[in-house]
Amino acid sequence: MATKKIGLLLGDENDWPSAYEGLMRRLPDDFTFRGKTHRVEMDRVRIHPFRLDSPTRYNVVIDRIGYWHFNPREWMKKAAFVNGTYMLNNPFTFQSMEKHTAYAAMLRLGLKVPETWMIPQKQGPTDKVEKYQTTAKRYHDLFNLKQIADEIGYPLYMKPFDGGGWRGVSRIGNEADLIKAYDESGQMLMHLQAGIEDFDVFTRSLGFGPQIMTMKYDPGQPQHLRYVIDHAFLSAEKGREARIITKTINAFFRWDFNSCEAILKNDILSPIDFANATPDVAITSLHYYFPWAMKALVAWSLFCAVSERKMHITMDVDPWFEIADSDRSYWEKLEAYEKLADAHLQKDEFEEFKTTVLGDLDEIMWHFAQSDEFDHIIIETVQTLFPPHEHDHFINHYRGLLGHWVHSNPV
Repeated sequence: MATKKIGLLLGDENDWPSAYEGLMRRLPDDFTFRGKTHRVEMDRVRIHPFRLDSPTRYNVVIDRIGYWHFNPREWMKKAAFVNGTYMLNNPFTFQSMEKHTAYAAMLRLGLKVPETWMIPQKQGPTDKVEKYQTTAKRYHDLFNLKQIADEIGYPLYMKPFDGGGWRGVSRIGNEADLIKAYDESGQMLMHLQAGIEDFDVFTRSLGFGPQIMTMKYDPGQPQHLRYVIDHAFLSAEKGREARIITKTINAFFRWDFNSCEAILKNDILSPIDFANATPDVAITSLHYYFPWAMKALVAWSLFCAVSERKMHITMDVDPWFEIADSDRSYWEKLEAYEKLADAHLQKDEFEEFKTTVLGDLDEIMWHFAQSDEFDHIIIETVQTLFPPHEHDHFINHYRGLLGHWVHSNPV
């Protein structure tokens, strides 16, 4: 019997890792799938110097800090190349395929990304001032920022081409906003993107492998109120479209664990933000949807370990572009993309694994959500994130929302 090891590569978060560990402890240690039995262990990854040809104990790593913490990011790349470790997410494509590249690729696939322009930096790099000034004098074309904004139409959004967590995002309602935001952007390379307002619904889809949950989302609210409990905010067709778009993005870029924000207006579903190296899985934001996220993450990471899923380091864009360049309709292309995505994400094999190996996962999560251990996660998280005078309010708030999930999902 082989032993597989799952590692959690973490930063300052402790809520979902504690829930993940608690759920894993309630599952068997051994898993038999397609005639092979594996013992699965897990722990939190430590960060330290490493030799480039050193072995590793980990078969699967769930990464939450590689997008900003470079030592573990480079360890992940070494582990993927040298040790064959499976990474959630792919550090290679998340480092190189930032939001700008993601927009460009999905536009090529025919997804309805709002009109987007890239704007030269307001200021050049400080370590290459003379080179930048010389290059700018010789080759940079003068441009009229106001004219570009007028062509896109107000309102619009200015945001970093590689941004995340709403860093540097500005709503531009007029010329004064435009000039102010550009002046303040400094050395950041920015996009101007058409704003979609007075929309029908704003969605955020969370994906773990082939598992996609599309939720109603209100970005104008505080973090704890953004995910809205609503099970009928999209038609069946639009719900399917949101799921296919998310799977398409994730499979195209070899991402397993990602979120996609999309806006529905006038029956057009436009993805606007979908390159998220560490998508939100906090209990204080997901609340009602948190148990689903934990089940989905546990199931996918276990599947990757037990099935010995191979790390797909490189992308294969040709089959996607062949569909994109065909004369198929939008929906025919989406359905073809879904087939490619499901094949890459091993949807059928994964469903077999869930049914035959994790058939009682729903029940285990249901009982776990009512346990003292789970309640302690709520209390500890609230006490960490909220000021003392709000502790009682938010502890009861999250207890109520998670209790609603328990009563709404009987087993």
